[in-house]
Amino acid sequence: MGGYLEVNRAWWDARAAAHAQSPDYAVGSFVEDPQFLSKIVRFDLPLLGDIDGLRGVHLQCHIGTDTVSLARLGAQMIGLDSSAGSLEQARRLASRCGTEVEFVESDVYEALAVLDSGSFDLVYTGIGALCWLPSVAGWAEVVGGLLAPGGRLFMREGHPMLWTLAEDRPDDLLVVKYPYFERAEPMVDEYPGTYVQTDASFADNLSYGWNHGLGEIITALLDNGMQVTALTEHDSVPWEALPGQMRQSETKEWQLRNQPERVAHSYTLQASKPASMD
Repeated sequence: MGGYLEVNRAWWDARAAAHAQSPDYAVGSFVEDPQFLSKIVRFDLPLLGDIDGLRGVHLQCHIGTDTVSLARLGAQMIGLDSSAGSLEQARRLASRCGTEVEFVESDVYEALAVLDSGSFDLVYTGIGALCWLPSVAGWAEVVGGLLAPGGRLFMREGHPMLWTLAEDRPDDLLVVKYPYFERAEPMVDEYPGTYVQTDASFADNLSYGWNHGLGEIITALLDNGMQVTALTEHDSVPWEALPGQMRQSETKEWQLRNQPERVAHSYTLQASKPASMD
């Protein structure tokens, strides 16, 4: 859809500073404690494993808290995002932390034009990223193009089934309202707030989003020469995805207040590029 990138970029630009100031992103903890990691990366650690010495790129890095966390684990990180406002905050965070991270402004689909193709040991993408992209096939082509032979994709995302559910229901019913499969036309939202604690108000509230089914994501990766090596579904998600229907668990993630086992909330998917393409 023409113009979606500019609209979504304005949405993120408007919120970047408020996100950096929100306790949910814990920027102060990053600055005060050189060992501090984002809650997203802390959750990822058991599956992420040792990344010390790897050359990595974080696609759709936003204000860089996850990117800096990966660098603190020893990876040589580049963060890429289309929002100049987000990257301003990311660079400020890395500078305040004394962490060496390069940040590049680019649309995901143009990443191969601004980064060295076939040179990354790790492509990382965090939660709440894919829903801003209209084509999962185009995204997978970029991932495959960035990875070096033997390199790995690591992603955790909101589950596409969770994205289909109606919000703000007064009962405990899970009602499918939105598309599960990728559609050409976006889901249009005019949400005046944001997903973190903040008193800020925003002028740019229009955004476009897309869902992508698990089968579509896996097929796109396979079509671009990758091998899916792991898929783990989780009964929690880092933000209150269904307001009024969720509670925080012992891990401080959010899950359905009643019978969270009814639906997967998020998933971790890993894929690798074969060491030899023969």
